[in-house]
Amino acid sequence: MNLYELLDALHDSKGLTHKRDIEAVVKTLSLGAHSDIKVGDDCAAIPHPGGGYTLFAIEGFLPGFVERDPWFAGWCGIMVNLSDIYSMGGRPSAVVDALWSRGDEAMQALLKGMADASRTYGVPIVGGHSNSRADSGHLAVSVLGHANALLTSFDAEAGDLLIAAVDLRGAYREPFPHWNCATDAPPERLRGDLELLPTLAEAGLCVAAKDISQAGWIGTTMMLLECSAIGASLDVDAIPKPLAADAQRWLLSAFPSFGFVLAVKPRHAEQVIARFHARDLACAVIGQCNDSRKLELRSGSDRAIAWDFSQQALIGCGPSVSNTHEKAHA
Repeated sequence: MNLYELLDALHDSKGLTHKRDIEAVVKTLSLGAHSDIKVGDDCAAIPHPGGGYTLFAIEGFLPGFVERDPWFAGWCGIMVNLSDIYSMGGRPSAVVDALWSRGDEAMQALLKGMADASRTYGVPIVGGHSNSRADSGHLAVSVLGHANALLTSFDAEAGDLLIAAVDLRGAYREPFPHWNCATDAPPERLRGDLELLPTLAEAGLCVAAKDISQAGWIGTTMMLLECSAIGASLDVDAIPKPLAADAQRWLLSAFPSFGFVLAVKPRHAEQVIARFHARDLACAVIGQCNDSRKLELRSGSDRAIAWDFSQQALIGCGPSVSNTHEKAHA
């Protein structure tokens, strides 16, 4: 793989561009400035008086996706929200939705996709908002859950191994980059696969995790590193991928139904990998965290710096670049 071509494509990718838009929202809303709840995770983690954490998240979907594939958009509305909950070591309780469509037929396809996913994953839809007289289709879905032990984007440390876990038993749902390994899978298998994440958290075998978003494997790893204020060396050749998949598309924009990057202490790596392999899920060490605050990509003997967080923020949820500069000069 040509790392320099990969870097050019990374910096121009839509997924990363959309993630960079988050920084302006964080600043304008002063997110995290008036609350102890950290911003930058896949869910807001709110300490629960009875113990553990209430997890709260929302996902919105691009109109082009909703218009072109409404059933799958409805399915994804449930699936990706549940993935956010599980990626933080939690279990989902319920979802609500807000949807707009051009008419009842389009709305029915959206609703059927949501209903099918709700039954498959065993998580109820408990309410929402609908409008079937809109000019275009839009969908947003919110989820509530609970974690006994938390996985976050803020707890990865130098020395931790980066581990990729993904279900490769699927195919792209063209023309979008969604790697669909869920719609035809047995419900019991899907639920059991996701249950790995909270059991790893509760066993103390994993400290941090993120589910793979539309920023792809590299972009998602970057968000984890930024929040934890660390760097890493990432071997792009070690990231599990389908044999026939284009490597650049897989690394930069693939949105798998089941895909996570985890930060794991070296002493736990073998046991963590074995748990995923036991369920026929691909899992491998893909890199190691360090204190450089830079992401280095590796392919064979080639090395290249993909991002320097001390010079440039990505989503703006880690230590500010100005604070980093002040510490360096001090």
